[in-house]
Amino acid sequence: MKKFILSIAIAITSLAGFSQEQKFENPNSDSRGYLVKVGDKAPDDFELILQDGKKTTLKELRGKIVILQFTASWCIVCRKEMPYLERDIWQAYKDKGVVLIGVDRDEPLEKVQKFHQDMKITYPLALDPGAEIFQKFADKKAGVTRNVVIDREGNIQFLTRLYDKEEFGKLVHVIDQLSKN
Repeated sequence: MKKFILSIAIAITSLAGFSQEQKFENPNSDSRGYLVKVGDKAPDDFELILQDGKKTTLKELRGKIVILQFTASWCIVCRKEMPYLERDIWQAYKDKGVVLIGVDRDEPLEKVQKFHQDMKITYPLALDPGAEIFQKFADKKAGVTRNVVIDREGNIQFLTRLYDKEEFGKLVHVIDQLSKN
């Protein structure tokens, strides 16, 4: 009986994973919707326009550790994660060569500015009209609340999806290790 229940559980888990993978449009997406993986050179053929009007690129930020937090004002999980990003990453590492930029998926400037203010964060948010930046990293049908950690040479070192305390702890650890190099 135990073997039967275990077999059923494995089958259900496999089917759940299979259906997860099938919901993305891009066949190169992984099970979490990512088009990139750890070790890849981060796509850098785009400009980040921040909520205050300043502009930057990943090429300009080379030499720093960059965390791109894909987010949106309507995302409840993003809102849950943002205070931790502010406290445990931005405030803790901004003076150690770390740059954190929230990339707000497909919302107008006024909404992004209000979101920034409402969340009481001090790290910048960038505009992503049409989710064009997002789609360089993940399938367009994949959800936000994801972080991409890029090292000083422009290589992806860590990827998160949703907000999970254990995964977030690993994120902080990776940033801590990178900041010491």
